[in-house]
Amino acid sequence: LTAYDAGFARVLDRNGIDLVLVGDSLGMVVQGHGSTLPVSVADIAYHTAAVARGLQQALLVADLPFQADAAPGRALDASVTLLQAGAQMVKLEGAGTKLEVIGFLAQRDIPVCAHLGLTPQSVNLFGGYKVQGRGDAQARRLREDALALEQAGAAMLLLECVPSDLASEIARTARVPVIGIGAGAGTDGQ
Repeated sequence: LTAYDAGFARVLDRNGIDLVLVGDSLGMVVQGHGSTLPVSVADIAYHTAAVARGLQQALLVADLPFQADAAPGRALDASVTLLQAGAQMVKLEGAGTKLEVIGFLAQRDIPVCAHLGLTPQSVNLFGGYKVQGRGDAQARRLREDALALEQAGAAMLLLECVPSDLASEIARTARVPVIGIGAGAGTDGQ
């Protein structure tokens, strides 16, 4: 589940939640923005530190905000900031150019969760918040991207707003845990 402060983190942790995400969704949920795009690394670090103080058991994952992962060195700097704030893993959106970034981070012992499907940082490209992977070409691309992300070194995969049959197929073939957000019950976690 997602948390932005120590109080909610404590509640989640005490109730057995395995993984807590400090998401860039805080831009819309906490800051009142219309998208995740205005969120900074400093914003995520602040909330990550607060959430970390509320956790004892759960794995803490922090989002790399918009363009913080645009280049390997930039992603490393942002990831170090978030891990120093208390995160145990960083999450980044997309594939393509992100494969180099994931490999770069993984080689430096930074666990990465890769995020496919509806990636809110790409909302302007998608023309809104829409299910991804419905057509054959999109589904094939998601399958290929999932495999490529895993091969690049992603330690976990998040599928958001992906048809359930496609998400189940990716989860069955992946060697890393696959978490679903609106992707059906066939993933390893929700």
